[in-house]
Amino acid sequence: MLLPLAGAAPALHAYHSSLTELRYNAAKKQLELSVKVFTDDFEKALSEGQPTPVSLSAAGPRPLALASAYLQRTLKFSTAAGAPLPLQLLGMQAENDGYWLYCKVPLPGPVPSVQLRQGLLLDVFSDQMNIVNIEAGDKKQSVLFRVGHEQELLTW
Repeated sequence: MLLPLAGAAPALHAYHSSLTELRYNAAKKQLELSVKVFTDDFEKALSEGQPTPVSLSAAGPRPLALASAYLQRTLKFSTAAGAPLPLQLLGMQAENDGYWLYCKVPLPGPVPSVQLRQGLLLDVFSDQMNIVNIEAGDKKQSVLFRVGHEQELLTW
């Protein structure tokens, strides 16, 4: 009988994906996001161009700062007319082999739609799929983003 080595890396997952739960909060005039990423995929993306590999579980502000900068580059919101909307990373929480990233996007007022460019991890994995589930009022919808389909007008 073979036993796994102590400290051995976990088995790699068979596909590359992220899941975003996006909620339109009209009362607070904001979008509220929970983004689930695989730890190893996200650490690989954050480590590119860095002098040392990034560990999301490392102490200090570095992981959160790098995650925030990466999300602002790859997860872009704008009004239907194209005016950019600021994404704010509020925090991160580890869960099994992944992390939940919690964000908000303040809106200029009530809006019927936003443009979303969901390029998360598309620069790292050619087979990356980013699923976005949108909840606005009583309307629910899902959109799949991938290489060649990174942007969509989300309407509610």
